[in-house]
Amino acid sequence: MLEQPIYALNDPVRLRELVAGHGWATLVSATGRGPVVSHLPVVPDRDGQDGEGEGASGGGLTIVGHLAAADAELHELGAHDVVVIVEGPHGYISPGHYRAGPYVPTWNFVVAHLHGRPEVLDAAGTWRVLERTVAHFEADRPEPWTLDGVLDYAHGLAPHVTGFRLRPTRVVGKHKLSQDKPYEVARRVVAGLSGEGTGGVESSGSGNAALAAAMRRVLVPGD
Repeated sequence: MLEQPIYALNDPVRLRELVAGHGWATLVSATGRGPVVSHLPVVPDRDGQDGEGEGASGGGLTIVGHLAAADAELHELGAHDVVVIVEGPHGYISPGHYRAGPYVPTWNFVVAHLHGRPEVLDAAGTWRVLERTVAHFEADRPEPWTLDGVLDYAHGLAPHVTGFRLRPTRVVGKHKLSQDKPYEVARRVVAGLSGEGTGGVESSGSGNAALAAAMRRVLVPGD
């Protein structure tokens, strides 16, 4: 990924929020048989909890995740470095939003690449990852579901799952959110993505509230 200082996303809090809010990630491995790509849920690791990984992430971006054991074998998981890609809000930006120019279409996005060698977890560690993953994604539900109600069934499936922890040795974060545009032009993009009429011009229908919110945080520091 092209790294450009104007778009660099280095704030550890924002990076952790990205992982916490967009846990459907892409795992890429370069194996001896060629590239292997899988999609899987990941969640931020919790420092010093469970008596495991004490102080490992130091408030940083250590993650845990799981995938089918057969998939982990294809990745040769733990034998070499991988990249986990976490993708946040993104979307097409029409020059019609700018009402200035000349400009051409572009794509705004938030993404992080986590490089490192995964630590493959044992059966007990994998079970904790499964519990943690369920708890994370159920947290906002009025009545969170847990594995406790299907323990026998879940324990029967667990041996076919491989859990892992990734303490990245390198994190490349990028949020390309019209920072290169004049403030008033970028605000028009936010208005268009939010579905707001601006200056008598109604939204084109290409709304993207999540991307608009991400842009606001960059355009108005401290939001």
